[in-house]
Amino acid sequence: QLQASGGGLVQSGGSLRLSCAASVDSGRIVRFDAWAWYRQPPGKQRELVASITSSGSTNYADSAKGRFTISRDSAKNTVYLQMNSLKPADTAVYYCHLDKWVTIDSMGTPVASAGSWGQGTLVTVSS
Repeated sequence: QLQASGGGLVQSGGSLRLSCAASVDSGRIVRFDAWAWYRQPPGKQRELVASITSSGSTNYADSAKGRFTISRDSAKNTVYLQMNSLKPADTAVYYCHLDKWVTIDSMGTPVASAGSWGQGTLVTVSS
């Protein structure tokens, strides 16, 4: 239900913009708690990179502060992660997550989901 894209190979100091779109039958997410981006570097555990709540409050890992920006487009059911000044240490598979969200199905019935993950998109930063 979540489709992430935008990963790729970039040189150190470069930029990438990740996108994650939620596929919703009715086209509407009527409520959610937060979008988030996580990443999992090779051989390491998954870690939170950035999050944004339904009210627009943002939170960043120390490693992302000042370089990454999370944003959302409610009309498109999409979250973005703009990544600037990339470093080799940013190399990882990036996953989007949507927490506690509610959509309206084709019959007009609210459908709640505890949380969903995107499939991951690989970001490789070369030195």
